[in-house]
Amino acid sequence: MEMAELNKQRRVAAGLVSERFPKVSSIVIHMTYYQKGANPVLMVRIVNVVPTNYAYFIMECMIKGCSNGGFDLSSVINNMIKSHKKSAKGKLVCNGKSETLAPDHASISYEISIQYNKKSP
Repeated sequence: MEMAELNKQRRVAAGLVSERFPKVSSIVIHMTYYQKGANPVLMVRIVNVVPTNYAYFIMECMIKGCSNGGFDLSSVINNMIKSHKKSAKGKLVCNGKSETLAPDHASISYEISIQYNKKSP
């Protein structure tokens, strides 16, 4: 319960996409979560972000027992918008800690597409 409240506060603090990035009409994040083991693909996920969503781009680690981990796409998205890029690809490794998990227990590969508002004539 406490963690959910903290996450809600972080989202509100991030502000709305429409406020932080008024030129953006949508952001689509394609992610593939990977884990160490025999079945490395844990999940494939698509996140659609519209102007009324919070500008919060931290995805949680899906591995049980991982604490303070996750994948922060904030700087990637901020840099894309600053340079008006429409797409980017990359990989991130979870830096969460646990006594039972390997340091590279989880990672994601991502593709981000950003659509910008059309300029008025």
